[in-house]
Amino acid sequence: MISVNGLEYASKIAVAGLRKHKMEFDLIYTSLLLRAHQTVDVIANGMNYSNLPVRCHWRLNERHYGNLTGYNKREMADKFGEEQIQIWRRSYDVLPPKIVPENPFYCKIRNNPKFKNIPEDIFPDTESLKEVIARVLPLWECDIMKEVLKGSRVLVVAHGTVVRALIKHIDGIGEKEITELNIPNSVPCVFEYDLKTCKRVNKMQYLADEEYVKKEQEKVAKIGDYTTGKMI
Repeated sequence: MISVNGLEYASKIAVAGLRKHKMEFDLIYTSLLLRAHQTVDVIANGMNYSNLPVRCHWRLNERHYGNLTGYNKREMADKFGEEQIQIWRRSYDVLPPKIVPENPFYCKIRNNPKFKNIPEDIFPDTESLKEVIARVLPLWECDIMKEVLKGSRVLVVAHGTVVRALIKHIDGIGEKEITELNIPNSVPCVFEYDLKTCKRVNKMQYLADEEYVKKEQEKVAKIGDYTTGKMI
């Protein structure tokens, strides 16, 4: 479930940015997670969308943090050290420990009826950014981009690591450079495509004040600013 602050961010930052730049959409993609659906509801209400199609897919679910799932980031940093936590959080291909049955979220994840269509052989026990990219790309390339290149104006409401995965792919960011990319919470970013050439045009644009974006990026980079956050 998204926090009260999260809902407020979605309304004051995401909706405000979309409305200010007069963005319009034909279709929304999002994950199977409740907090993503709540964000979609806030955006749909704020943009006065009543019948906009919403496609929910497990490939857009947030990254699986393995056995760190459900634990406070500050607590995990105190236990394993901030350097190790930052490696697990930010590195391209270093996996956190796999989730074990003793983890209080193990059964909730494995038995969640929303996840029943995830093939057993690819149901994750832990993920790094590398695995998230491999999970997300089939949906991006075979579904979302097909809609974009048909002329559909598509809004993707996704989680932080999924957004990093998509930006890495779209902008061709290197494995080292992506570790330094911080996504500001609730700030929409825009990618535009030429429908004739099927190629990107213009640079990615954040729909928020530059100083605010910088401040939020710095906040995301610091473990200490997430003392109440859950790695799930």
